[in-house]
Amino acid sequence: MITKITGTLISVDQDVATLQVDAFEYAVLIPEFARRQLQFERGKPVSLHTIQYLDGNPTQGKLVPRMVGFLNVAEREFFELFCSVQGVGMRKALRAMIRPVAEVAGMIEEQDAKGLSTLPGIGAATAERIIAKLRRKVPKFALLVSKEMGGEDIALMDVASEAFEVLRTLGHSEADARKMLDPVISGKKKYKDVEQLINDVYANQRA
Repeated sequence: MITKITGTLISVDQDVATLQVDAFEYAVLIPEFARRQLQFERGKPVSLHTIQYLDGNPTQGKLVPRMVGFLNVAEREFFELFCSVQGVGMRKALRAMIRPVAEVAGMIEEQDAKGLSTLPGIGAATAERIIAKLRRKVPKFALLVSKEMGGEDIALMDVASEAFEVLRTLGHSEADARKMLDPVISGKKKYKDVEQLINDVYANQRA
């Protein structure tokens, strides 16, 4: 299974990015929010974190291998969660993801069914199912701000997600908890435990 592909970005055409890797060219499906960023990278080396799947109707024997690409591991992880909701498959999720992951995750976290239902292909009923299944799983993605996130950054997101829940249990609203966390985790400091992050959050509030 191909989980990452690195090559020269040859073209970006609607929902497909074409990468040249040595003598091969690979067509990778991309969501709209990624296309907007990649359109300025033509001719440059690009890495996409990928998901492979078979597209088509197996009963008719028409299955085509596809790759979906993202700019970082966190975006790929969120997309897989999004696709896990009943009634949301790869194609529908690709069509729906016109806004950055952080924004979509924020709508889910805030139970904004009306906002979610404005995404292409996501009606009111699907929006409610998305919220019901994913609300407790997305706080860390609502904090996603960088397209160059690696393993350490994903670990920081997990710590930030735990810190978010701690702040909620301490009586802060979801919006306030995120506002308190954002300026701290956007700095260069790396956090490996929740206690250290919470201490810095309150130190920042006092500053």
